[in-house]
Formats: sequence, structure tokens, C-alpha cells
Amino acid sequence: MSQLSLAVDVGGLKLRNPTMNAAGVLGMSSSLLKRVYESGAGAVLTKSLGPTPRSGHPNPTVVAVEGGFLNAMGLPNPGAIHFRDEIRKLKLSGIPVVASFFGASIEQFVEVAGVLAEAGADALEINCSCPNVGKERCLLEADPDTVEAVTAAVKDATDLPVFVKLTPNVTDISEGARAAERGGADAITAINTLRGMAVDVDARRPVLANVTGGLSGPALKPVALRCVWEVSESVGIPVIGCGGVSDWRDAIEFLLCGASAVQVGTATATYGLGVFHAVTEGIRNYLVENGFGAMKDIVGLAHGA
Repeated sequence: MSQLSLAVDVGGLKLRNPTMNAAGVLGMSSSLLKRVYESGAGAVLTKSLGPTPRSGHPNPTVVAVEGGFLNAMGLPNPGAIHFRDEIRKLKLSGIPVVASFFGASIEQFVEVAGVLAEAGADALEINCSCPNVGKERCLLEADPDTVEAVTAAVKDATDLPVFVKLTPNVTDISEGARAAERGGADAITAINTLRGMAVDVDARRPVLANVTGGLSGPALKPVALRCVWEVSESVGIPVIGCGGVSDWRDAIEFLLCGASAVQVGTATATYGLGVFHAVTEGIRNYLVENGFGAMKDIVGLAHGA
């Protein structure tokens, strides 16, 4: 088997390969995240963590739909302070950790970033795009000015690489990407889930208690690819592709559209943790079979000269 390296530097975060779990998927504990890394991921992401514990929305919160899942979890999490020990355990094993986090104000974003940085996180991912939480909990979804302000405040408070995860639920995702770049973001994660809903025709009611939720899985991929394409043409910082990556071909599509790395979420429920190894080996084989010397040679290649 070829020894071609898949190591990549994404905004200052060094990865052994370009795959990560998506925030909110398997990020509940250090033991689960350790398994993700041991299964082949290049780094691991925590759940989105807030300043205080949060229970999330009442059940039902997840439903299978055509091409994926709808979830309306509502950002349940134990709080950043409680999760510090989980990050420290991961760092004792030498695992690169990206901490996802959110807040209800600029001050809260800065506060939580400080807690996670002190715990030893290698990078921070600002979740400004949860589609099933009220604006009082997630202020940034469609407000580029606030995206810029929060990003700048977090960057001022830490030396860690800062990624900004954007929503597809806007008219022009490029505006948010440029705002994050102006604020000093080191990379953009595109995208979070797409707002949708499901209806029970027998009960004649919405399936989710929250009515709407976020669509993830293969059905999201065409939207995610378009967003990665547009973001990569709009900013000069790396892009992390997220949304519908199920196999190595999906990952290659994201790389060709301009992503430097990809996050895998819903596919772990379908294919198990082996999906990380399968994706990375598929990327490696594709590069070798097509005569590429490094992964960077195909990033953004679909855009042409």
C-alpha cells in the first residue's frame, strides 16, 4: 500500500489525515472520541458546549427521513466546565481535539472559549448556526456583523486556531464566510444542517416535538458542496466540508470543490466507525491511481485555473 501522506494543516491545526467527526456526533465523552480517533479520524470534535448545562428539547428529537435524519436535539450538553476533564483525558492520549462551542452573547462565547482553551483543546469551532435553537441561544445564524464581532472577540481571547461553522439557512453563505474571515477566523466549516420538518400522516402532527429540525445525511450533500464551492471562492482561509460525507468519493467531491478537510456525521450511524478508515484509504488510493503527489494537489481543482 502506498505511503503517500494525507497529513494536512487546516488553519494551524495539524491533522494526520483530513477527516474528523462532525460536532454533536459521538462527541459526548472522551471514551467515544478516543474510539473515533482510533478508528482512523485525523482529529476529533466535541459536542457543542455552552457556558452552563443544557437539557435540550423534549422527545421526539430525531427522525429518519429520505436521505438522512432530521434532528432537533437543541444543543444538550453538560457545559464547558464539566467537559474540561474529558478534553484533558483525550490530550493525555495525544489526540488532537477541536472543541465546538456556543453562547448567548459575545461575553459568553469568550468565556467558554477560555474554559476550553485552558482544558487543552487544540482548536475551537464556533457554532453560530444551529437550526433548531432559538436566537436567544444562538445569535449568529443570519447576522454577518455578529459573526465578525464574535469571531474577533474569541480570537482576541485565545491563540488557538478558530473555525467558524456556518449555516446553509441564509440567502448568501459567502457573506457569513467573509465576515468570519474579517474577524480573524482561521478556517470555515461549511455547513451545519438544513432546516426541515417531517409530518406523521396518521397522527396528523409534526413528528418532532420542536416541529422543525436540522437535515443531515446524503440528502444534504448537494447543498453542502455548493456552499463549500461558494465559500472557497469568497475567502482566502481553508474550508472544512461537512454534510453528507458517506464514503471516499463524497470526500473527494468536497476536496475538489475547495475543502481542505471533511467532517463525517450521519454516516457513522449507517456504516459505523470504520467509515473514517475507509474514507482516508479511499482518498489515498484515488491520489495514487490518478498520479497526484499530495492531497493539496486536488483541493479546489474543480474550479479550474
